[in-house]
Amino acid sequence: MTDIDILNQMISDKAKVPMVQHNKKQSVTLVENQAQDSSIEISGIPLNAIIIKIDSFPSPDHLFAGSKGECKRADFAIIADSGKKKRILFIEMKRSKHLEKDIILQFKGAECVLAYCIKVAENFFNVEHFLKDYKPRFVSFYHTSIRKRKTRLTRKALKHSTPEKMMKVQWPKKMQYNHLVGA
Repeated sequence: MTDIDILNQMISDKAKVPMVQHNKKQSVTLVENQAQDSSIEISGIPLNAIIIKIDSFPSPDHLFAGSKGECKRADFAIIADSGKKKRILFIEMKRSKHLEKDIILQFKGAECVLAYCIKVAENFFNVEHFLKDYKPRFVSFYHTSIRKRKTRLTRKALKHSTPEKMMKVQWPKKMQYNHLVGA
């Protein structure tokens, strides 16, 4: 059983985002929970993939104080295996520009949710090395409800493999999965 199969068994249908299949690839329109007019379409997603609404998990503020941002979470995670690349694409959507430090905290919180899934796979599904070969990528989308300008991409580094080095996309319209996950 693949890691994606295990995630499909583990994650509730309420927390999954359905995709539409087109010619051996999939596409999805992601909509932000708090703002229904905030959306982004991503196409070219591999068939062996799952999209999790990370922010559908209840906030752990009944357990943690939240003084360091530990209760924040990003919006989505796309976990995909194309056969060549295994990636976890963490996505945060904002209707307007927000403080980068807050988005970094949201990405770190999303990593914690996936770390919890890894422990669940190890302890309850008896799977070792779960998601070990998957490389993380972090993308924040800004101005997702405004479509008046050309899409603009900003990167701090060639690989956006940490929350601090996230790729920033402003005024997104339709994005290609491979462009977002990079090398």
